[in-house]
Amino acid sequence: MTEETPDFEEKSDVPSGATADDAAEAAETSEEDSTAPAGDATDVALLAQLDQARTALTERTGDLQRLQAEYQNYRRRVERDRVTVKEIAVASLLSELLPVLDDVGRARDHGELVGGFKSVAESLETVVAKMGLQQFGKEGEPFDPTIHEALMHSYAPDVTETTCVAILQPGYRIGERTIRPARVAVAEPQPGAQAKAEESEDPDKSEKDSE
Repeated sequence: MTEETPDFEEKSDVPSGATADDAAEAAETSEEDSTAPAGDATDVALLAQLDQARTALTERTGDLQRLQAEYQNYRRRVERDRVTVKEIAVASLLSELLPVLDDVGRARDHGELVGGFKSVAESLETVVAKMGLQQFGKEGEPFDPTIHEALMHSYAPDVTETTCVAILQPGYRIGERTIRPARVAVAEPQPGAQAKAEESEDPDKSEKDSE
């Protein structure tokens, strides 16, 4: 006795009665559905790579900015040190010339600055002035211990504060740097002169004191 196996028909996604165009469209749709997940994964990978590139660019930009700032600071330090070294060298050289300038000044005061010596002296003074050397110290100016050196002291009735009454040696500076203070003779008000001056300015006070 022979058993008959029932036939199973293979089902198709294409409905029965569909045309050939319908079958082709169904096949394309099936292919798009199968490739869609792969396309999304590729986009995610590209976005991740883009984020990494942006992060790396930000880090490199920051490194470049820090390096540029350090270089600018280095240039400023070098320039500042160069100026300082130059000022020290010029001040050292001019300090050696101060005795010569003192001799020139004394010769001028005694009327001995004549002839060729006068031309040489004036040329020397012009050169040191171009190098920034400035002379200071005048009679009658208030005494300042930061720029004056008092070698003589006296009292005077016609001063109201400690005053330079004679310049024994002029002072010299370069810019704000003092090479040598001015050596001066100073005079102070006589003891009691300030009280007398106040009494003369306020006669009512002196009358009360006498009463």
